[in-house]
Formats: sequence, structure tokens, C-alpha cells
Amino acid sequence: GADGTALAVEAALARGERVTTARPVPAQFAAAYLAAADGGARAILSVHLSGTLSGTVSSAALAAASSPVPVLVLDSRTIGSGLGLVALTAAIAAGAGLELDAVAGAARRRAEHVRSLVAVDGPDALAASGRTADRTGAPADGTARRLVSRTVLELSSDRIAVVDRVRTWAAAAEVLASSALAMAAGAETVDVVVEHVGAHDRAAALAARIAADLPQAAAPVPVTAASDAIRVHAGQPMLGLSVAPSPAVR
Repeated sequence: GADGTALAVEAALARGERVTTARPVPAQFAAAYLAAADGGARAILSVHLSGTLSGTVSSAALAAASSPVPVLVLDSRTIGSGLGLVALTAAIAAGAGLELDAVAGAARRRAEHVRSLVAVDGPDALAASGRTADRTGAPADGTARRLVSRTVLELSSDRIAVVDRVRTWAAAAEVLASSALAMAAGAETVDVVVEHVGAHDRAAALAARIAADLPQAAAPVPVTAASDAIRVHAGQPMLGLSVAPSPAVR
């Protein structure tokens, strides 16, 4: 089960073993689409993590061609809790009775405004992908990385960018909290999700602070454990959040 997989990944990482991820094969999506059609679905919006970070969207698109009902595959341009916000928007729009194209439009608009940040102990696994850019102005020789312990990253559709490097987890949480406030500026209401790997107490404290300092956010701010794929690439502990203006459809 999912819990068993998470425990196995955690144990492997703790032993220092190299763990990798692989995209689902098209047959897995084909089976899911067939099951949805058999369950009465007339059309399917298939929402996935950023296509520049994973080949999942490609597998889904291949399977969509053989689906017994129309399938629209959507690249959310984000991952983790940001992907969750996009998928939730699609579910709300579908629940309101909108047709497939309108549901996809609502999800795309949401994806355009989602911003996600994570704080990790070391971005080496992420940097190995070649998609990490440093916006801090740190020396290229890695001096700054040796002087600090926590790196704050912003996840976007085309890359993972380093936005700050700090010494402590308290400082990292401060960067995340202040960033959430800045991201929410000008929005009447916002949705915020805090996620973590092996840092539930820190995540709960961050969520409580955001709920107190950000009146536009629904309270309580939800806290969720990150997926196994994020756990593999970000390592543990990890603390992060996603912020987006609330959608018009509720």
C-alpha cells in the first residue's frame, strides 16, 4: 500500500541508498481511463505534474488516444501541493456541472497563478536534474552552500530556482512565511497548503503562523505529507508551501 511504500522509501533514504523514480507507463493510464468510463464518466480531464520535470504527461497523452471516452491531458506546470490545488479546482468546476473544456480552462487559469516553495537540507538531488538555477547571487564555487545548511527553492514550470540560503530551519520557515504573505498580496482570498517530508511539527507551526498572519487564507491552513516522488528528490526533512488566489468557481 501507499503507507508501506512511504516507509520503504524513508528507510532506504535513511540507509543512504540511491532511490529513483520513473513515470507511469501508458498502460496504467489506459486502465484508469477505462475504469472511469466503465464507472459512467462521459469525459476525463487528466491533470499531471509539470511536463518539464517528468514524462508523466507524455504517458497520459499516449493512453488518451485509445480511451473509450474523450480525455484532455493537462500539464499543471507544478508539482506537489501546487498540483493538488490545480486538481482541486478542476474537481470543483466539474462538480458545478461545467463541460470538459470549461473545467480544463478553470484548471489552466489556476495553474498560471500557483506558486510553490520548498526548503531542503541540500538541493543536490534536484540540481542533478540540470533544472536548478541560483537567483541568490551566490559564488559559483559552492562557498555559500558550505556556509549554510538550508536551501529555499521555488518550483515553476521550467525549472527549480534557488531563492535563498539560510543557516537554520527557523530561518527557512521565516522565508517561507514571508514569501506566502508576499505571494498573497492583492488577492481577496487565497488558498495555502503546507507540505513536508519528515517535518510535521515544523509544518504545523508554519501553517498556524500563516493562518494567523494571512487573513485572506482559509483557516486552518491544511498540512499534508509530500508524495514519495518528492521525498526521493528533495530528501528529508523538507518543508514547503503552495499559494494561489482562490478560484471563482466554488
